[in-house]
Amino acid sequence: MSNPAEKPEVVQLPAAPVSAPSASSRRAASQRVREARDKLTSTSGTRPAFDAEMLRQYAQTRLSASYVVMLLVVATGLLFGLWMQPIPAAAWTAGMICIHAAMIRSCSRFLAEPASPSATRAWRTRFVVLDLLYGLCWMAILIHPVLDTVTETLMMFLMLLVIAVSSMLAANLPIAALAATAPVAVAMALSFAMSGSLDNYILAALALAAEGYFALLAHRLHSSTFATLEARAEKDALIGELEQAKAISDEARHRAESANVAKSRFLAQMSHELRTPLNAILGFSEVMKSEIFGAHAVPVYKEYSADIHNSGVHLLNLINEILDLSRIEAGRYELNEEAVSLVGIVADCHHLMKLRASSRGITIHEVFEQAMPRLWADERAIRQVVLNLLSNSIKFTPQGGEIWLKAGWTASGGQYLSVKDSGSGIPEDEIPVVLASFGQGSNSIKSAEQGAGLGLPIAKNLIDLHGGTFTLKSKLRIGTEVIVTFPPERVMSALAPLSEDAPPLQPEGSSVPDEKRRPRHKPIMSAGTGS
Repeated sequence: MSNPAEKPEVVQLPAAPVSAPSASSRRAASQRVREARDKLTSTSGTRPAFDAEMLRQYAQTRLSASYVVMLLVVATGLLFGLWMQPIPAAAWTAGMICIHAAMIRSCSRFLAEPASPSATRAWRTRFVVLDLLYGLCWMAILIHPVLDTVTETLMMFLMLLVIAVSSMLAANLPIAALAATAPVAVAMALSFAMSGSLDNYILAALALAAEGYFALLAHRLHSSTFATLEARAEKDALIGELEQAKAISDEARHRAESANVAKSRFLAQMSHELRTPLNAILGFSEVMKSEIFGAHAVPVYKEYSADIHNSGVHLLNLINEILDLSRIEAGRYELNEEAVSLVGIVADCHHLMKLRASSRGITIHEVFEQAMPRLWADERAIRQVVLNLLSNSIKFTPQGGEIWLKAGWTASGGQYLSVKDSGSGIPEDEIPVVLASFGQGSNSIKSAEQGAGLGLPIAKNLIDLHGGTFTLKSKLRIGTEVIVTFPPERVMSALAPLSEDAPPLQPEGSSVPDEKRRPRHKPIMSAGTGS
C-alpha cells in the first residue's frame, strides 16, 4: 500500500505593515468628504454657505440698481404711451413698479434676516418667481398687438436692453436671470418669425443668439464670483489655521520657557544642596585618608577613606558636567576669551593624564607644529575639551595601545586639534548616540569604566560656541579619531608694519617752553629725603 499523502503545511505570511496616513492626506480626505456632503445638501451644487453669499450679493445688486430699473420702466411706459392708449401703458407701468417694489422689499428683508439653509432655499424660490413675473411683464409689452407700427429695429434694441440689464442684475443667480430673460427673447423671436419675411427671420435668430450670449455671460460672471468666494473662504481657513498654529506654538513656547526656568531653578538649588555636603565629605575623607590626626587603628579604614574621597570627587565632577551642559543648552554659558596657546594647553593636559595612561601601558605621541600663534578663545573651555577627549581615549584604549595628539594648521588658515587612539572603535550607527546628551555606545555599556555620557556632548557644544567644527571618525576594531578645528578669525596673527609714517605726537607749529622740555632730575618720591 502506498503511504497517504502528507498534509501540506500552511504557513501564514506576515501581514504587510499598513502605513498610517499622513496629516496632509487625512486633511485632504476630510475636505473632500465635507465638500461632497455640502454639494448633496445644497440646491445649486455648491456649498450652502456659498448659496447664501450668492443670494446676498444678488440682493445687494438689486438694491443698488433699483433706481436704474425704475427709470427704465418709467421711460418705457412714457414711450409706449405715444403708440398706444395711455391707460394700458399706465397700467403696465404700475404693474412693473409693483413687481419691482415687491422685489426690493424682498431683498431688504432677506438682507436683514440671519442666514439659514431652509430660509435660503425659500428666498431663492421667491426671487426666481419675482424675476419670472418681471420677464413676463416685459414680454407682454413687447409683443402687444398695438405696437405693430413700431419698427423692428426699435423693438430689437429695447429687447437687447432689457435682456442685458436683467442678465447683469441677476448674474449671481443664473436661474433667475434665465427666468427674467428667456420669456422676452422667446416671445420676440416668435413674433419676428410669424411675420414671414426674411429680415424678420434674421431678427428672430439674432434674438435667440442674444439670449444665448447673455446667458453665457451671466454664467461666466457667476463662475467668477464663485471662484472669488472660494478663494476668500480658503484664505479665511488658512488664516484660521495659521492663528491656531500660532496659538499652539505660543503655548508650547510658554511651556518650554516655564520648563526651562523650572529646570534652571532646580539645577541651581540642587547644585547648592549637593555641593555643600559633598565639600564636607571630600574634606573629612581627605583628612581621614591622609591620617592628619593620627594613624588608623585598622589599616583598611585608610582604604575606605580613599574610596569615599574618590567617589565624592567623581560625583562632584558629574554634577559640574551636568551644570555645564545645562548652561550651554540654555545659552547662558559665557566664554572668558583671551589669548591662549593651543599647543601649550594640549601639552599641559597630556602631562596631567600621563600617569593614568602609563598605569595602563598606553603610549601617547605628540605631533605639534612649531611657532603657532595664539588663539582668541576660552582657556578653561579648551582645556575641558582636551581633557574629555583624552580621558575617553585612555578609557577605551586597551593595554599596550597608542594615542596620538596632533595640533597644527588647517587649509583655511585656522588651527586644529586631533586625538586619535587605537581602541575598539564605535559602530557607525552609534555615532549620533554618543554625541547626544547622556548617550552611551555598546562598548561603553560593556566596559568596566562607564561614564555619564556627557563628555563628548559638552566638548562639541563648547567648540560650537567658539565657531569651530567637531568631527568624530571611528571604525570598529581599528580606532577612533576626533578632529576639532578653530576658524581663522580666532587665530591671532602678527600685524603687518604700517606703510605710512605715524602722525606726530604733537601738532605742527606748537611751541613747548624749554623748561618743560628739560628732563626732571628730581626723585618721584621725596619721602624721607628732607627736600
